Amino acid sequence: MKRLTYILTLLLIAVMSEAQELSENSRISLLTCTPGEELYARYGHTAIRVVDATQGWDVVFNYGLFSFEDSGFYWHFMQGQTWYELGVESYEAFMYEYRYTHRAVAEQVLQLDYAQRQQLWTALLENAQPENRKYLYNFVFDNCATRPYHMLKHVLADTIVSTYKGWEGASYRDFIHHYTRHGSWAEFGIDLIFGHKADRSVIGEGRLFLPEELMYYISQSYLPNGQRLVENERLTPFMIKPVPWYGTWYVGIALFSLVMVWLSFYDRHRGKRTRWVDITLYVLYGLMAALLIFLIFFSIHPLVSLGWRVFLIPFIHLCTRYIYIWR
Repeated sequence: MKRLTYILTLLLIAVMSEAQELSENSRISLLTCTPGEELYARYGHTAIRVVDATQGWDVVFNYGLFSFEDSGFYWHFMQGQTWYELGVESYEAFMYEYRYTHRAVAEQVLQLDYAQRQQLWTALLENAQPENRKYLYNFVFDNCATRPYHMLKHVLADTIVSTYKGWEGASYRDFIHHYTRHGSWAEFGIDLIFGHKADRSVIGEGRLFLPEELMYYISQSYLPNGQRLVENERLTPFMIKPVPWYGTWYVGIALFSLVMVWLSFYDRHRGKRTRWVDITLYVLYGLMAALLIFLIFFSIHPLVSLGWRVFLIPFIHLCTRYIYIWR
């Protein structure tokens, strides 16, 4: 299936490259897709749509393609060396997945003149060539949202001015918590490996690694002559489902604490230590330490560093075991 998709993409690019020029009736839009259930889809998605009724084209340029089946995908992901690529497909094919998963797609038609549309079109086709389509993905600096923005910014000669403030000054961690859902185990897992670097404030364009932030930023953007960048739009706010209280990591940690307290009292009462519990936890700590050492010293993930959250479970474990067993 992947090979067939690749061949069809190449054929589509070849056909469009032959014509080269858009017609005066063309239009270019920014598409923003609402979050999905999978962890990698929790932040939404961004793509560029090009419609040219005269040429019979309605295509989407999607910078978010990757495959779990690629050789060494998970090893490269651990290293922070995941290669994404730009894919080109029909608008209907692009929308099929989002309709199937009931995810909304917002569209913002950009108010570009013909020369700007043509320049962006040419740049997109150049990016889509086999030798150019792959790029080294970075969650906060180079992803499916930043790529379209920088393409647009290049075409407009860096003249975009936005009045959108949003969560100006919020940290990377604040944004991550919001989109992974406050209190979720995904949030807890991310906090284990994201240390103090994730607490830096994000200002201005730094927030545009997030599709929803980019959508609002573009919605309130203007050119030097005061003209709005967006001609018309249909925005869809992201609806982040709250985590039920019983499914939060807070409750899980509280239950873990209670179990460890009970186990310590039980061991003290019978005068014998349940060693397999401690050994299991020590093994988990060792694996976690090895993972953190690898991520900090041998990967290029930008937000990974040592933070206090990684010590939370060991602290609870040791306090409950040694306070109640050996005092």
